[in-house]
Amino acid sequence: MKLALIQNSLTLGNVDENFKLIKSELEKAIKTTPDVIVLPEMWNTSFFPKNILDLADIDGKRTQKFLSDFAIINNVNIVGGSIARKKNNTLYNTSYIFDRKGNLVNSYDKVHLFSPSGEDEVFQSGDKLCTFELDGIKCGLCICYDIRFVEWTRMNALEDIQILFIPAAWPQKRQLHWDTLNRARAIENQMYVVCVNSTGDFGGHSAIIDPWGEYVITPDTKNEIKTGVIDLSIIEDIRKNINVFRDRKKELYKL
Repeated sequence: MKLALIQNSLTLGNVDENFKLIKSELEKAIKTTPDVIVLPEMWNTSFFPKNILDLADIDGKRTQKFLSDFAIINNVNIVGGSIARKKNNTLYNTSYIFDRKGNLVNSYDKVHLFSPSGEDEVFQSGDKLCTFELDGIKCGLCICYDIRFVEWTRMNALEDIQILFIPAAWPQKRQLHWDTLNRARAIENQMYVVCVNSTGDFGGHSAIIDPWGEYVITPDTKNEIKTGVIDLSIIEDIRKNINVFRDRKKELYKL
C-alpha cells in the first residue's frame, strides 16, 4: 500500500483559504499515484480560532462532498484528517474516511479533548472507536491527543487493525512526545502508525512507522507531500515471533 501524507501550514480561521490549499495539495498528492491520501487535524479552520462555532462545517456537508468527489474522480482512498463540525449548535472534531468509490466508510469524533487548550470546553467528545477497511486492509483512527491514552490505542489494536492513522495539530515544543508516543504505539501494538501533523504553528514530523518502530519515511518540518510504501506482510511474522497479544494477562489488568 502506498500512502501520501499532506504536511503543510494552515491558516487559522480562514476556511476558504484552507479548502483551496487542501485541494491544491490533494492534486499534487494524486500525481504520486497513492492508494491512500491522509490529511491533518482540523484542516478547515486550523486548531482553533475563537470564532470556531461560526466557522465550523454544518453537519460536515461541505467537507464530505469535497472529499468524496475527489476520491471518486481520482480512484483513491482518503483518510480525511479532521475538521470542525457543527451539529445542532454543538461542535465536534470529526474525521471522515472515504474509499475509492467515494463512499463514506466511517467517521470519528475525537474522544480525548485537549483540556490545556480548552478544547474540552468548546467541543463535544465522541464515545466510539473508529475502525474501517481500505482495499481490504483493516485500519483504525485516533486524533492527536488520543495517542497519549494507551488504553484507547490498545482497544483499536484488539480489533485486529494493521494500520492506525493519527491526524494531529501537535505543537513543536512537544515534538519529542509526538515522535516517541507514535513509535511506542507502533511497537507495542505491532502495527503500522501513519501520523500526519501540520507545520507552521505546529511541529510537522508526519511519518509512517513500521511495527518495529522504524521510520518508513523520515520526519521533518517541510511543507511537502510525504510518500511511503508499507509492506503489510511483515505484521504476521512479527506477531508470530513476539506474540504479545497471546501473552497478555488481561485477567490481571484493572483499568
